[in-house]
Amino acid sequence: MSAPDSPEVDAATAEKLVRDGSAVLVDVREPDEWAAGHAPHARHLPLGVLNPADVPGDRPVIAVCRSGKRSAVATGRLRDAGLDARNLTGGMNAWAQAGLPVVTDDDRPGTVA
Repeated sequence: MSAPDSPEVDAATAEKLVRDGSAVLVDVREPDEWAAGHAPHARHLPLGVLNPADVPGDRPVIAVCRSGKRSAVATGRLRDAGLDARNLTGGMNAWAQAGLPVVTDDDRPGTVA
């Protein structure tokens, strides 16, 4: 499946779905990007080592990166593996621009790198 065919979800909808447990958020950015700041409750699985078997299949998966390009690739891989996956439109940039929290591993305010 090509990246442009990946279904998308906006940041506000993604946050609501993750907050209420209806979806899992998978951050596919590199470790240094994750360390700078990520969405609360996200799981870190960098694109280079993303294995669909490591992703819960019991609810939709929302993939996120910095801008939405790498996560579109991840979404395609996850969908090809039979998972209900969606790309977060605009990535962490859109998440932060929507005023949603970005934190570090110790729950301090983070930044999108």
